[in-house]
Amino acid sequence: MADGPPVLDVRDLRTVFRTRSGDVHAVNDVSFSLSAGEVLGVVGESGSGKSVTMMSLLGLLPMPPAEVSGGAVTFEGRDLLTLPHKEMRAVRGARIGFIFQDPMTSLNPVFTVGFQIMEPLRKHMGLSKSAARSRARELLELVGIPAAGARLDDYPHQFSGGMRQRVMIAIALACDPKVLIADEPTTALDVTIQAQIIELMGELRAKLGMAVIWITHDLGVIAGIADRVVVMYGGQIVEHGPVDALFAHPRHPYTQALLTTIPSVRGERKRRLTIIEGQPPILLAPPDACSFRDRCPHAFDICHRLNPQRYPVGPDHDAACFLADPGLAPHGSRTLAHA
Repeated sequence: MADGPPVLDVRDLRTVFRTRSGDVHAVNDVSFSLSAGEVLGVVGESGSGKSVTMMSLLGLLPMPPAEVSGGAVTFEGRDLLTLPHKEMRAVRGARIGFIFQDPMTSLNPVFTVGFQIMEPLRKHMGLSKSAARSRARELLELVGIPAAGARLDDYPHQFSGGMRQRVMIAIALACDPKVLIADEPTTALDVTIQAQIIELMGELRAKLGMAVIWITHDLGVIAGIADRVVVMYGGQIVEHGPVDALFAHPRHPYTQALLTTIPSVRGERKRRLTIIEGQPPILLAPPDACSFRDRCPHAFDICHRLNPQRYPVGPDHDAACFLADPGLAPHGSRTLAHA
């Protein structure tokens, strides 16, 4: 990771969905930064706010019903949340790339793969048709698609799921973005293809030097690719830290619970896989208490009355839990560390 200011800095981001049932507070005061060349993993259950947070950064949510109600997102000296629509379109796909969740539906079935790769090249970089086609072939070769030149004229249905995901990566990389956001890029793929895509992303990161935000519910994937990890629950960040420290010493009960759901293939003593009892919170009001309190085996009185801040628990490591605050629970940190 490079020294100096972060390439992306998010402060106190809040996103609300205005619905007939009430306002759904999907993202609540989320703050994080991304350094040049690093991989930041964002993990949590479905509905924890991972994808909504990242789509909020780039104005990709339908508005209405969505509304980014507060915060700042600094990228290349500008706050993305205040950019005019035209300037925001110039950032999306050019300076910040986005790989969407499902390669089976993200590509337009009526246009050739070549056309879909060439479109951002012509729009954002002003390349001629022939230059864009040449660059599109190079991109398909970069992501490992054989006979790239011939396959430019094929349609998405003529590609396997893994190859479609490689096409999505090629489109996201077309304009040499400074930041790449990958939203569950391996979810719809079988295990073998998942491993190939993860290996490919690692190679591209090393070759191109871009920073990556990798969104997933799979902690096992994050363990192998990320430098730092953000754990989200109930629209908030509940733990953040270096990947090694977070896996070795998880300090939030939710992170600890997530780790017990990962199958072990090591020669250690066998342990039973667990489930996290209960359901994620309904976010029809801003959080005024710990969002994990009703599922937490360590919850005590203050957890039901106040929403904890993120307390430092180690170098560049923090947890939003009162058990991590020695002033409120002097014995709690020991309980958390060895729970």
